[in-house]
Amino acid sequence: MQIFGVDIGGSGIKGAPVDLGRGDLAAERHKVLTPHPATPDGVADGVKQVIDHFGWTGPVGLTFPGVVTGGSTVRTAANVDKGWIDTDARALFSDRLGGLPVTVVNDADAAGVAEMSFGAGRGRKGTVILLTFGTGIGSALFVDGTLVPNTELGHLELHGHDAEKRASSKAKEDHDLSWQEWAERVQRYLAHVE
Repeated sequence: MQIFGVDIGGSGIKGAPVDLGRGDLAAERHKVLTPHPATPDGVADGVKQVIDHFGWTGPVGLTFPGVVTGGSTVRTAANVDKGWIDTDARALFSDRLGGLPVTVVNDADAAGVAEMSFGAGRGRKGTVILLTFGTGIGSALFVDGTLVPNTELGHLELHGHDAEKRASSKAKEDHDLSWQEWAERVQRYLAHVE
């Protein structure tokens, strides 16, 4: 079975058909730039461009860089426009996509579920954490294989700052850090999470 997967990021909106049996892309992904500001309407237009590129007409799964409750309602918007807060994302995207069935989840949670199903987390018991480093820092936390949703550990306070403002990939670029300097910041963050 295939669905269409879309990852909404702070810098790009990427998507492709996904083979759920293999846990892999069924075609080369297509990317458009995330609009700035990343308003609900602007991002919805970008998602439509990605899906239209493939002529897709089936179910769509979207990952969002913030807290999403009930598979629909956006609760935080650290790396996109604040207009997302309290938006019914499922309704917005389904409407923009002509009524296609849509599911919306936190981006790191989706990556974690994939890793637990197909990757290094497969079959692991106890506590497992997955961290993503991009525009922000995403996190997925599992206890005995069960997801603790929307943990958003990139927003922990570290030395008086939101951790992702100091240790994300975007922070590396924004502060023109060498790999060594960035690795030291990431290590401080990892020690704090631990």
